Amino acid sequence: MNKKSGFRLGVYVFKDAEIVDYAAPYGVFSVARRLDPELDAFLVADAMRPVQTQAGLTVLPNYGFRDAPDMDAFLIPGGFGTRQEMHNRSLHRFIESLPESCLLTSVCTGSWVYGRMGLLDGLAATNRKEPDRLEASGMGKVPIDRLAEIAPAARISRARVVDCGRIITAGGIASGMEMGFHLLRRAGYGEDFITEVARVMEYHAAYQVYRGDIELHQA
Repeated sequence: MNKKSGFRLGVYVFKDAEIVDYAAPYGVFSVARRLDPELDAFLVADAMRPVQTQAGLTVLPNYGFRDAPDMDAFLIPGGFGTRQEMHNRSLHRFIESLPESCLLTSVCTGSWVYGRMGLLDGLAATNRKEPDRLEASGMGKVPIDRLAEIAPAARISRARVVDCGRIITAGGIASGMEMGFHLLRRAGYGEDFITEVARVMEYHAAYQVYRGDIELHQA
């Protein structure tokens, strides 16, 4: 795979987005930029105003939907807020406006949005497999099982990362790390480069554990 010059990752932030879901892939790109300054990552929101994510952590987006930033991949994190984002028509229209060349990616329950839009029909996809206390009780449902309800025409996978070509999903809050590394791979960076990024992050041992937990269905 040829390396794409200046690969740009747009990370969506919204009310009650899970912090690690969006910060981990952003952090991978941040460290990778030390090795290749042409890489870029930025935050996208529905509008240019502060966004209060999980636990009250407030962030400032770099772009709003109206700015239509150029990007090579768009990432939707999970978090409690995805329950509203599944029905956010502004988000759905924004996704539908993105060019076919833009990868559609998600971490954790972010895949619920693509499932609700019908974009996972006929594809494999993953989601978080470990429930919190509410989800493990009779009042809730494990996120990966809820994905099966939201997207009944999708094939549910328990892989950490599932790559179906344009759509890539990752399961688990910390899986944003693996999503970040895999997006570097999709951008055309070699294994030596990615391994060096993992080493600088002192994530090398975990990277070795998870690097093979990827289900590929690329055309």
